[in-house]
Amino acid sequence: MISNQRKEHIAEVKNIFSAYLEQKSLRKTSERYIILEEIYLRDDHFEAEMLYEELLRKKYRVSRATVYNTLELLISCDLIKKHQFGKNQAQYEKSYGYKQHDHIICVDCKKVVEFCDPRIQQIKTMMGDLLNFKITHHSLNMYGICGTCQKKREAEAVKNATTNQTK
Repeated sequence: MISNQRKEHIAEVKNIFSAYLEQKSLRKTSERYIILEEIYLRDDHFEAEMLYEELLRKKYRVSRATVYNTLELLISCDLIKKHQFGKNQAQYEKSYGYKQHDHIICVDCKKVVEFCDPRIQQIKTMMGDLLNFKITHHSLNMYGICGTCQKKREAEAVKNATTNQTK
């Protein structure tokens, strides 16, 4: 069940999207709004293909091209952000009404974890002042190995060591 607060947020995002489509003289299609709503019902990062397959599973009649084109429109009007984490497929996340945050990405399983640390804002302010820059936005991605993958690596190392000792 969708909370009233989330419904209001989605309605607000749809209004912004409608105004953007009108401004650009683009059609307001039901498929575009379905894609927008599905994105704003999510709480994770997603790939375009994953979104397309999910829409098909839910029996929405939407083409792959419509999904990709709508994602580009939503980026243009700042309703979603596109990330390129390493060499992976592009990932997207909703952005309207969400505070600035950064990411830690597991190089093994590709899990993305969001974090927010106020010290990063302090660094932005300090560096902007020091170097006479007006910082408009930033992107910070850290890469490493998550706890689950660390355990898998350790188990694999023990297994390999045991196998090598018995040879």
